[in-house]
Amino acid sequence: MNSIDPWFLENLICPVDGLSLAWHPECSRLVSASKRVYPVVDGVPIMLPEDVEPTLGGIRASRSRFEDDAPWYLSSVLLSDEEKRGIQQLIRHGSAVDPVAAYLVGATNGLAYVHLIGHLTRYPIPELQFAEGAGKTLLDVGCSWGRWCVAAAMRGYSPIGIDPSLGAVMAARRVAKQLKIQARFLVGDARHLPLRSDCIDAAFSYSVLQHFSISDVHQSVRHIGRVLKPGARSLIQMPTRFGIRCLINQAKRKFRAAKEFEVRYWSIKDLQVLFHDAIGETTIVADCYFGIGWQPSDSELMPAHLRTVIHTSEFIRRLSRTLPRLVSIADSVYVASNKAGG
Repeated sequence: MNSIDPWFLENLICPVDGLSLAWHPECSRLVSASKRVYPVVDGVPIMLPEDVEPTLGGIRASRSRFEDDAPWYLSSVLLSDEEKRGIQQLIRHGSAVDPVAAYLVGATNGLAYVHLIGHLTRYPIPELQFAEGAGKTLLDVGCSWGRWCVAAAMRGYSPIGIDPSLGAVMAARRVAKQLKIQARFLVGDARHLPLRSDCIDAAFSYSVLQHFSISDVHQSVRHIGRVLKPGARSLIQMPTRFGIRCLINQAKRKFRAAKEFEVRYWSIKDLQVLFHDAIGETTIVADCYFGIGWQPSDSELMPAHLRTVIHTSEFIRRLSRTLPRLVSIADSVYVASNKAGG
């Protein structure tokens, strides 16, 4: 008989109307009181509303791909045909890392990780900027292949990864299993989190909301605030409008409004207001400089000139702790919010 994690049965709701769900193991479906149906694939709930426009082209395939007879690696709608052929080659020759993760890493930090596509020899796991978890739940919004879920588990959290791509989620689950990490994964939309209110101890998101429209960001942050328990904390990475590299990128597109999946750049003030209103007391700290997404843990995977950039970024980030004005010129910041109560 098909099964589903009891935690999901207790905490999942319909992402459209918020109604409770009934589990039908005979057909591997979750059905809401309003008769909306959500398939469960090998224990992974696919909580994408059919009548909601996705944030990323091709994501609709996540609802139907599981019904195909195609190999598992083809379920990632984020991969091109050339990349899928590369994955097949990795499978034939063996790989130290999951073949899908070896290609999804290309979306980890823009062009800085392109040289790693298909050539990873280890998983680049960053350090999570959270206190020890002691078994608390942490929701990773836009988990992709799961690097931050692994980082959360290493900090003692019980991670729950959510992403709109079934292929990415399945890769994340394989990576977690390979690294002997306990984590839950589901397919879902950040703008319509399919979780009941006040059920999550901590929330995290990296390099995700920056691709959303302003209205979608507002909606997603409100949902993050809704699912957090009173007194819980969120940590969300966002790009800034006045970072040096961010200004260069905006200039390249002549400061026109972003479209589709392009990065949106935010002012510190706008981020402060948005997160304070949607979640609670908010502080903003520097994440990195001269780019979006630099992680010191990835330094050894980079060529010499990028290692220098990473080390310089980390030096300025640490300096910003005593010189807060430096936060205003960071390219990437963390927005840390605490939900009232608790």
